[in-house]
Amino acid sequence: MHRRGFLGAAAGSLALAACEAPSTTARIEGGFHGATAERGHALRDGLLAGKAPERVQRTRVVIAGGGVAGLAAARALRLAGIEDFVLLELEDGAGGNSRAGSLKGLPCPLGAHYLPVPGDAASEVQDLLEELGLRRRVAGRWVYDDRHLCHSPQERLYFQGQWQEGLLPVQDVEAGTLAQYRRFDELVEGARRRARFSIPLAKFAPGPELLALDALRFDEWLDRQGLDDPQLRWYLDYCCRDDYGADSGAVSAWAGIHYFASRHGFQAPGRAHDEAQEREGVLTWAEGNGWLTRQLAAPLGPDRLRCGQVVTRIADLRGGVEVDAFDIQSQRLQRWQAERCIVALPVFVAARVVQNPPERLRQAAAQLRYAPWLVANVHLRAPLADRPPGAAPSWDNVVFGSAGLGYVDAGHQRLDPTPRETVLSWYRPLGPSRHDGPDGRRQLLERPWTHWRDQLLAELSLPHPDLPELATRIEIARHGHAMAIPVPGQLARLGAGQRRIEAGRLAFAHADWSGYSIFEEAFTRGHHAA
Repeated sequence: MHRRGFLGAAAGSLALAACEAPSTTARIEGGFHGATAERGHALRDGLLAGKAPERVQRTRVVIAGGGVAGLAAARALRLAGIEDFVLLELEDGAGGNSRAGSLKGLPCPLGAHYLPVPGDAASEVQDLLEELGLRRRVAGRWVYDDRHLCHSPQERLYFQGQWQEGLLPVQDVEAGTLAQYRRFDELVEGARRRARFSIPLAKFAPGPELLALDALRFDEWLDRQGLDDPQLRWYLDYCCRDDYGADSGAVSAWAGIHYFASRHGFQAPGRAHDEAQEREGVLTWAEGNGWLTRQLAAPLGPDRLRCGQVVTRIADLRGGVEVDAFDIQSQRLQRWQAERCIVALPVFVAARVVQNPPERLRQAAAQLRYAPWLVANVHLRAPLADRPPGAAPSWDNVVFGSAGLGYVDAGHQRLDPTPRETVLSWYRPLGPSRHDGPDGRRQLLERPWTHWRDQLLAELSLPHPDLPELATRIEIARHGHAMAIPVPGQLARLGAGQRRIEAGRLAFAHADWSGYSIFEEAFTRGHHAA
């Protein structure tokens, strides 16, 4: 079946599932959970402007922002023997897009849910994993704790009415599709040989070939290569939306190739690959990367980690740095005086709060575009009945052609196989794609939680018709500015290969400065800023 026909059939099934849903969905409890837009919008709308500080405190370093970059900066300061610092975080807990949650007592992610085993270029992340006991040297080689590596089976795709192993559509596809898979594989391998696709990008300035790819949209590059197979294009769009929140029509060709070339390659069926690529795994936990950010936050204590703080002003003055923060609990403005400030805030926020922002910050804030995201955690009172034939239930389960990116089973890593209640985490990017227009952020803010409930149930009821009956509660985390989208030209404009970005007494640390959002980029930038 050609793509338009398949998607038309899928749309009909989605509509039918949605029509059947009301009789069973009304009893499902739920609502929005996690980050609240009101705090950030109070800053945006000027509601906190003009307030005078009621208290002045002093410290050596202020870290503004408690996401991965800010937590990495705090760790690096402690490793250097600097304990006199404070970290100010907007939300009620640190972690940013890697925060953890729980639903009916079961841990689950509110954002990012895995970390690929880092390569040697990400030495700072490797050091962290060694410190946490996840990585150790045995008989002269590094090994990872199997309990934290994603257990098998890892991935499956609901395609042509059944589950298949892996996410690349291969079940009953035509010879022409397989030929285009091999062609794309060859192009990725060729690009890897000619240029350095590295994670983190923060350590390596992009060369001429990468900048040439950065100047093109990914879909334009694919068209030039004659790669137009519907299954291949769906898969590449899926990968772009998974890492960048937007599809191949929005991201650069560099970003589309970097997804594969910087890690495991493409691996077309039937092609031989390096054994190390085949073995590459991912680290994951029931609460996603919230497990990592909790380990980073734990040593700080309440004196150094101050949550519920809306940073309203950062000023680099002649005698030092001043940072004003509105405390949500006390409803008072406090002023911190320090020698230095690490600005670990998203670039668009930093440009609002840094007094007389440097030109580089102004330009970056004007250029960056962000993808909104939604993460819905669904509590099930019992496991789903896996009725369609094919691959076994996996950690990551994706429905071909759907607007969402599928679901992750938060109970997948349990060592006890006894069937029991669990939580499914459904990921839904709302950046530019054929599924969503330019108003994804407005939809996320204005539509009720029941809208996303119904969309989730309609999509996942295709392979799991028993889902509405088993679901008891759905909690939805919204991320209005979840990640920077690597649009064409962004590498050149940001100067993304620069390891440290400073202006006076301010050091900037956020994945935004790499032009896309992954743990390794944020952690490395926070470490080097400190």
